[in-house]
Order: sequence, then structure tokens, then C-alpha cells
Amino acid sequence: MALHDEFSFIKDITPSSLHQADVLVGIGDDAAVYQVQEGQQQILCMDTMVEDIHFKRSYSSAEEIGHKALAVNISDVAAMGGIPKYYAVSIAIPAHWSPGELTAIYQGMKQLGDTYQMDLLGGDTVSTQGKLVITVTVTGETQRPDNCLRSNAKEGDIVFVTGYVGDSAAGLHLLTENPDNLSATSQYLFQRHKMPVPQVEAGTIISASGRASLNDISDGLASELNEIAEASNVTIMIDETMLPISKEAFEADNRQALTWALYGGEDFELVGTASPETFAVIEKECKKAGILITRIGEAHQGEAKVFLEDLHSEVRLLAKGGYNHFQKAGGINGVESENGKS
Repeated sequence: MALHDEFSFIKDITPSSLHQADVLVGIGDDAAVYQVQEGQQQILCMDTMVEDIHFKRSYSSAEEIGHKALAVNISDVAAMGGIPKYYAVSIAIPAHWSPGELTAIYQGMKQLGDTYQMDLLGGDTVSTQGKLVITVTVTGETQRPDNCLRSNAKEGDIVFVTGYVGDSAAGLHLLTENPDNLSATSQYLFQRHKMPVPQVEAGTIISASGRASLNDISDGLASELNEIAEASNVTIMIDETMLPISKEAFEADNRQALTWALYGGEDFELVGTASPETFAVIEKECKKAGILITRIGEAHQGEAKVFLEDLHSEVRLLAKGGYNHFQKAGGINGVESENGKS
């Protein structure tokens, strides 16, 4: 029987117990954490990208594909409040990719990895008769593995997000319509979709500030907030008027900007919660670092659900929408089928 829900499948295969006592965080957060020695914890995460599902050669260069393949993993480390250190790459290569293009993919990863002084330690290379498949594994380090768990949200917390939401989905929308558009708006949104910037510095600031819940926005703001609500057993209320949506996303299509922000995914910003006192510290430190961080709502006692108060002060439920690999056509909620993990 075919799979229909990525998230249910993950729950089904999650072990009920662990053999190793040094596992601090297993399946269920953005990355796993295990203790190497006293005071030193390592983060482990992995993501796979498949040609024509997660990227298209028609509008992404080999360097951009490599950049994104590593960036999505670094973003998971950021969501755990960690620092990325090493990566390994497994790549399945079809005949229609040239040696020069493959080298460029690795160059794209190296350029991003150099930003964080990361080292490539190895991997695996195989041939395939299908599409190009890239799997990247990243390890990182954290001294505060409990500070950023999805299960940390509490009643009274402020809900916040870094950067702008919806830019990546807007970029994908424009790329599928006219990838040769040279307008400033299009070029900005193209870059936001193809070359995401992991929020490592913001993650370390949040982790150092005290208890917080945190998620990176890969599958969409609504999906990530639902994960926090479910893990923490709280109700989350966000305010449409507070959402940081860029002027470029509105210029791309003001009718779709809110949908892109809530369900588009792949912004690789950080969304989370913290107490008012902790958020004041986070906000101050982010301002010093030049990082945009915005209060968008609050966490309340109640069912594990997420609600949006819209421009007319009407409240509606935000379902766990966003990208799901096994939904029909690869998409959901009217978002282009490639987005979320493209």
C-alpha cells in the first residue's frame, strides 16, 4: 500500500525505547542529540534531495543545488541551537549529469560549509538509472541540548519567528512562471528560494538565552507551529497583522502572500516560543546582531492546536498544512507541488 502521510510514517517507525543511554534527543525534533563526553553533546541530522522533486536543473545551477543540499541540514542544527561542524555526502548519479556539474554541486556545498568552517569527511558515490539523488549528513555541537526542544513551549510564552516568511514559496511561484525575469523583486525571491541562509547565529542566541521551543521552517509555518503545539500540548494563537511578510512577496502576488507565509515552507527561518522575559533577552541580542526577529503570537493552555486571528479579528484553525512528500501531487493547501522540499 502506498504511503500517504510522511508524518504518520515517521511516528510508526519511531522506536519505543533506545539502547544507548547517551542519546539525549531522538526522533521527533529537527535533529538528534547524543552526549560524547561530559559537557559535550553532538547533533546529527540528514536530508535527501531528489531531482525534479526538490530541485530542477531548468532554474537552479549545480552550485545552487549543492548550496541548498547542505543548507537544509545546517538549518536543522540551527534549530537545535547548535554549531555545524562536519558533513558527509552520498550521491546517486545518472548518466545525464556531467563531471563538471557534479564538481560544481560539491563546490556549492564547500562555499557554504566554509562560512561555518565545516569539513567534508566523506560519503558515497553510486550510479543510478533514475534521477540525481543527494543525501547529506551533518554533525554539530551544542552545550545546551534541552534549551530548544519542540516540547519546551509553555502557557504564556511569546511566539516568534526570524526573518520573513513566504519568500521561498513566492520565489518558486515566480520561477515556474518566468525564470528569466530580471526584476529586483524576482531576483530577491529567486535567491531566497534557491540559496537559503541557515539561521545559525539566531539559534545560538536563542539557545543561550534560556528555555525556548524551536523549529526551522522547512514544511511551512503552520506545520512547524503545529509540531510545537503537539509536542508541548499547548494552544498557539498567532496574529496575521504581526506576520513578517516581505514587500517582495506582496509584490509577487498579494492574494497569495499569506498562503505562502503559512504553508509555503522552505524559508529555513526559525520559529519558536519563549517566556516574555527570555524573549526580551533574545530580541535584544538579535537586534545587536542585525537579525530580524518578530513576535507573532502567544501560547495558551488548551488543546494542541494552532489558530490565526485574521485582519478582521476572526479566528480560524490552522491545520498542519504545508509540504508532505506523500500527498497526491506532492503538495497541499494550494501551494505549488514542488515547494516545501524543493
